[in-house]
Amino acid sequence: MLGKLARQHDPNVLVGFDHADDAGVYQLAPDTALVQTVDFFTPIVDDPYVFGQIAATNSLSDVYAMGGRPMTALAMVCFPEKADLEILERILAGGLSKMVEAGCTIIGGHSIRDDETKFGYSVTGVIDPKRVLKNGGAQAEDRLIFTKALGTGVISTAIKKGVAKQNWIDAAISSMTTLNKRAAEVITAFEAPNFGDGRRMTNDDLANDQRPMTDDGFSVHALTDVTGFGLIGHLREMLLASENVSARISASHIPLLDGALNCVQSGHIPRGLKANREFAECMVSYDEGVSDEMKTILFDPQTAGGLLIAVAREAAPNLIRDLVAAGVAAVEIGQITSDAKPTIHVRN
Repeated sequence: MLGKLARQHDPNVLVGFDHADDAGVYQLAPDTALVQTVDFFTPIVDDPYVFGQIAATNSLSDVYAMGGRPMTALAMVCFPEKADLEILERILAGGLSKMVEAGCTIIGGHSIRDDETKFGYSVTGVIDPKRVLKNGGAQAEDRLIFTKALGTGVISTAIKKGVAKQNWIDAAISSMTTLNKRAAEVITAFEAPNFGDGRRMTNDDLANDQRPMTDDGFSVHALTDVTGFGLIGHLREMLLASENVSARISASHIPLLDGALNCVQSGHIPRGLKANREFAECMVSYDEGVSDEMKTILFDPQTAGGLLIAVAREAAPNLIRDLVAAGVAAVEIGQITSDAKPTIHVRN
């Protein structure tokens, strides 16, 4: 709907809503820009403390997905008038625990009465305006790296129906309460100017300039987090925001949470998944042998999902090595290709 309004023209806006990027970026000075995002939703687990943790993790994710560092947050609360305020206190405490872990300071918020509980944050971070990691910029032959497993949407649906197994719940909660902070730190550190093989340049290297760099001196060409539109939806946005590219992904390489396929097989399909599939599947083709369950899970809306990275082919093994060494479960799931139809092809 924003696209239907009169467009504001401000040269300090480095990232607006033109390409459905993860957060807005506004330049304040030559070396400083703000990253701003907002997110809130209804409870997806019964434990109010855990719900607060998940909401905070999800709200912080978009700042990390731009390569930024969260600084401050404002809480947004919708809460029933007659509900137990101890529940709200637990939600806020859970959110605070993750903000403390992120090094992000809660400086206020706003609350209203509502029949249904909703909770989240508006988060502001900082970033170097010369190195904003957008969802556009992927190049042919880039490798696609993903840092979490899919399945939080279908498992959350099973939780609401009271049929999720405890190990499924535990795996989903662990994923949804794991910050993308460490992954983002590794990616931004990796983004020091580097040679074509992904090796970072030292000061002496920069002075001597004796080996070729990648085109712009960087290896990570595009970055986004996989949340409400599912893996296919966010990959679609990355491709559309880039120039003349498509993608191939390997179904067998995509990590899945315990119980995710079981939930699909049992029909625990969230409405968001159905909407995602109806909207984006026209851009997707599949190899024979890709199961119906796997086709479905690719559209599963994620809460606090992983980062999807398009990185130069030569640098991908080094980035995966650095991420894994930092405790991030990073895997290569596909590659960017030259423009072709359909836009996304799913292999076995």
